[in-house]
Amino acid sequence: MLFLAVLIGGGTGMGVVTFHYLIELIHHLMLENLMGAIGVWGAWTLALVPILGGLIVGLMRWRTQDFGPGLSSLIAASEGSEIKGQLRPVTKMLAAAVSLGSGASLGPEGPSVEIGANFGMLLSLILQVSQERQRLLLGAGAAAGLAAGFNAPIAGVFFALEVVMGATSFATSAVSVVLLAAVVAALIAQIGLGAQPAFALPVYQVRSPLELPLYLGLGLGASLVSVAYKQSINWGKACFVGSIPGFQFLGKIPQPIHPIIGGFMIGIVALKFPQILGIGYGTVQAMLQDVKFSLDLLLILLVLKLLMTAISAGSGFVGGLFAPAMFLGASLGSAYAKVLTLIAPGIGEYMAAPPAYAMVGMAAVLAGSVRAPLTSILMLFELTRDYRIVLPLMAAVGLSVWLVERIKPNTNSHTNLQQIGLSIPKDQKVEILQQILVEDAMLACPKKLPATLGILEAAREMISDRTRSALVIDDAEQLVGIISLEDLNRTLSLWQNYPNSASEIQSNLTNQSIIDICTKEILYAWRDEPLSEALDRMEVRGLHQLPVVARDNHDHILGLLDKEQIALTCNLAVTRQTLYRLVSSHQSLVSEKINN
Repeated sequence: MLFLAVLIGGGTGMGVVTFHYLIELIHHLMLENLMGAIGVWGAWTLALVPILGGLIVGLMRWRTQDFGPGLSSLIAASEGSEIKGQLRPVTKMLAAAVSLGSGASLGPEGPSVEIGANFGMLLSLILQVSQERQRLLLGAGAAAGLAAGFNAPIAGVFFALEVVMGATSFATSAVSVVLLAAVVAALIAQIGLGAQPAFALPVYQVRSPLELPLYLGLGLGASLVSVAYKQSINWGKACFVGSIPGFQFLGKIPQPIHPIIGGFMIGIVALKFPQILGIGYGTVQAMLQDVKFSLDLLLILLVLKLLMTAISAGSGFVGGLFAPAMFLGASLGSAYAKVLTLIAPGIGEYMAAPPAYAMVGMAAVLAGSVRAPLTSILMLFELTRDYRIVLPLMAAVGLSVWLVERIKPNTNSHTNLQQIGLSIPKDQKVEILQQILVEDAMLACPKKLPATLGILEAAREMISDRTRSALVIDDAEQLVGIISLEDLNRTLSLWQNYPNSASEIQSNLTNQSIIDICTKEILYAWRDEPLSEALDRMEVRGLHQLPVVARDNHDHILGLLDKEQIALTCNLAVTRQTLYRLVSSHQSLVSEKINN
């Protein structure tokens, strides 16, 4: 696995370097060469650049229909779902380079992460690794992409563990693979793009410990901007598919035309406010270097960047949402600091300069937008290399994420519950899962197979018993692993490509034991814990089953938790509740009639 980590890190690093050079090339061709030729016609020609970019992206969409699955689809595929669309990493990279180089209000980090994630997914498909290792390689690729894109390997690692793989995947082996991939990718990016960080940030100054509550106010504002940002993205996409009243006509326009419309809107706005064009790192850098921006301009840029990002994403341009989130955070932080000095003129000597609030605002809005507080804190700490900024960061980021969760709770748990087939009303799902214990849903007598059993015999037994998985036990009947039909099918399919005779293949499959192919790094469930907690653990790792063991002895098997059995148990609980309410209401009605 460590060799694969090096391979993923190297491939991702070279891919991200190529991607950045492509962006620079297209930016040079369009905003320098092309504008140098047509700029003599007037300043209005600037609007033609994003329109031309939209035309090229539209033609690419017309030829390929789609650019392949995004990161969320790849994560779902690593959890057992089918991959939506073909993997087209090169096509998507070219489309993103054209989008960003021509001025679409998006960022390069999303495509950088997807370059690594696609590489990890392709490698896992070629090698036909287990689902658990597929998730690990996907996480290693995502970490490598973010590490190379930001020159921030630590933040890349935490992004993979926090967002892609989930909090319960902090196993030593997983961290080792992700760490190595991120380090190799960051090293190659430093060789190709330079060792400087993404931003040259100012030195942070602590004026007074009493300043900390001011950062809590910034966290409050960041949460509102984060919610507005995510909602505007959703509205932008809904407008272009025609599901928003008043914009139904956009849904009737062919999809390849949408980027041209989006490019026209961006170009018109850029004539007055060119700062919203493209990635926006130059404008963010100016805010961080305390270049004088008026309060009115900061607020206008905040609103316009939010709208143009929604239009860019909704119309079909390709890019990430990290950079716009940081642009919004920097604008918010700078404006917030200026508002404070206007409200209380004497407070200036007790608070840091606006760039400090811009830095913290970047992390707070990013954390609220992507629901990744640790990644955001570590990313900015890694960029500033200043420990003194950690307390304001933690305060603003923590409050921002907490408020975002209260304003707009994450619906991933509902999606996960739907994937296991729970036909339960939305408002009852979490309540039902919290009321049921694991022991109520587990299979008390799961299929067990000895670790020394041959693969061929194991396959025959599981076919005969019509079971999807089995627990692997040693001579003392202690749990040593878990094996699934997917593990067996993967091993059996590998032998189809060998030119051996049928007798040789049968002999090899008989001699090879299931202990060689089963999953030995196991997550457990406890019989007395709520079913919701066990299900969350399963979803994070993309598992279909979970052994139930004794708390004081993880080798002692008590049962097996299976997704299909969970769905049946929950649906039966809903039916039982509905029947109880029906009978109770009927009895109340009869009693009322008798009393009357």
